[in-house]
Amino acid sequence: MPAQARGYFMPKKVIMTPEDIKRTLARIAHEIVEQNKSAEHLVLVGMRTRGVPLANRLAALIEDFEGLKIPIGALDISLYRDDLSSTNHQPIVQHTDIPASIDDKSIVLVDDVLYTGRSARAAMDALIDLGRPNLIQLAVLVDRGHREMPIRANYVGKNVPSSRHEEIQVQLLETDGIDEVAITDTADDRTKPSKADCSGRN
Repeated sequence: MPAQARGYFMPKKVIMTPEDIKRTLARIAHEIVEQNKSAEHLVLVGMRTRGVPLANRLAALIEDFEGLKIPIGALDISLYRDDLSSTNHQPIVQHTDIPASIDDKSIVLVDDVLYTGRSARAAMDALIDLGRPNLIQLAVLVDRGHREMPIRANYVGKNVPSSRHEEIQVQLLETDGIDEVAITDTADDRTKPSKADCSGRN
């Protein structure tokens, strides 16, 4: 039952508009090119779900800048998470698709939100099982803090200081029909189940 139907009001504050997201991704794409002296060895790997369309957008921007087509992969980390034993539901395993060898490549992992760092750690474990990259970097649209592991993003779209009872909601045209990042206070709705792929709990 929606929170509003139970008498709760959860104010939503939009913190990134479609134009904000567009400008931010263009900046991150430039930073990736600048930090990696050659784009020839780059592979962008999006973490499912919303990291995949973000990786596709970044690759398209880099191709526009450099005239070079960047390989893009999609990574499912469901079975690599370290919290499987503490949850009651079975993970929905999605397809991992890495179109090229990652050996000796510079990998840029792409995700929508960086939170605890556990998803990024799981993604690195999954990558190491697939090959031996020369370098792994992390690009995120939003960094909301509250790290539980010593993981830091190389490329950050927006730093959003948040409390643990706030939820970061990233919506993208490819997955949700709209480009928007919003923050919602869930302090009065603590019994509401959260969706791992859109709550910013990564």
